[in-house]
Amino acid sequence: MAKRGGFPGGMGMPGNMNNLMKQAQKMQKQMEESQKALEEKEFSASAGGGAVEVKVSGKKEITSVKLKEEVVDPDDIEMLEDLIMAAVNEALRKVEEESQNSMSKLTGGLGMGGGFPF
Repeated sequence: MAKRGGFPGGMGMPGNMNNLMKQAQKMQKQMEESQKALEEKEFSASAGGGAVEVKVSGKKEITSVKLKEEVVDPDDIEMLEDLIMAAVNEALRKVEEESQNSMSKLTGGLGMGGGFPF
């Protein structure tokens, strides 16, 4: 008895599904390449007019913290803590923004935000 509907037995996927799979694989490869490129970048931010500078990798790891001597005041540690926190948060925001931009370039035509267009 012959099967009706579904995928033809042993024939593989229909052309449209096969093309969709190829596109998905291509996009996955592009996303992996984009992620690797992002991880290799470095983002910097400063606070307090440059008194504190922080560098963060695309992996969201702090790679450098530089403090100007005048910002190190033992009587005002809270200000230094706030400046470091502000610089780190800004650097991390830059990483996130770059990540969002690179992903939107890859997924822009697919309507990924609202689901697939089919």
